[in-house]
Amino acid sequence: RCSNNYGPNQYPEKMLPLFITNALEDKSLPVYGDGLNVRDWIHVEDHVRALLSLMDVEGVEGEVFNVGTGEERTILEMANAVLECLDKPQDLIEKVRDRPGHVRRHAVSAEKLKAATGWSPRWTLERGLPETVRWYESHTDWWQRIKEGEYREYYEKMYASR
Repeated sequence: RCSNNYGPNQYPEKMLPLFITNALEDKSLPVYGDGLNVRDWIHVEDHVRALLSLMDVEGVEGEVFNVGTGEERTILEMANAVLECLDKPQDLIEKVRDRPGHVRRHAVSAEKLKAATGWSPRWTLERGLPETVRWYESHTDWWQRIKEGEYREYYEKMYASR
């Protein structure tokens, strides 16, 4: 079980790629409710390393492991961090009606994983978020094609009436 992933090449339906790509287009960043919902963030490379570390450990078949970093931030903090990385104004944040059943906090303890494998995250948000933003800046053809094509209907369904 993993906390929220982020990093390069993530499909723009996910929150951080949506915030990044919208900010790059000077569009609003839709923040559900008050934006104080908390998430634990993990760079995709750390997630993959955690999974690979479990493959090298004997006797853990069938066990459940949590994969997280303890780097908890609110959605509003993440929106502001994206805007800061891009030197964009905070008025791009648009609070929208909260979605039903929206989890207030999603975080996990990776202590069992660390004890079994010695794994620990290498990426911090302070390093990983700007790197991720730069990736989206330099891959506009990739995400624009997705957002203007197959993703458009999903985006309209999720945000048009909020």
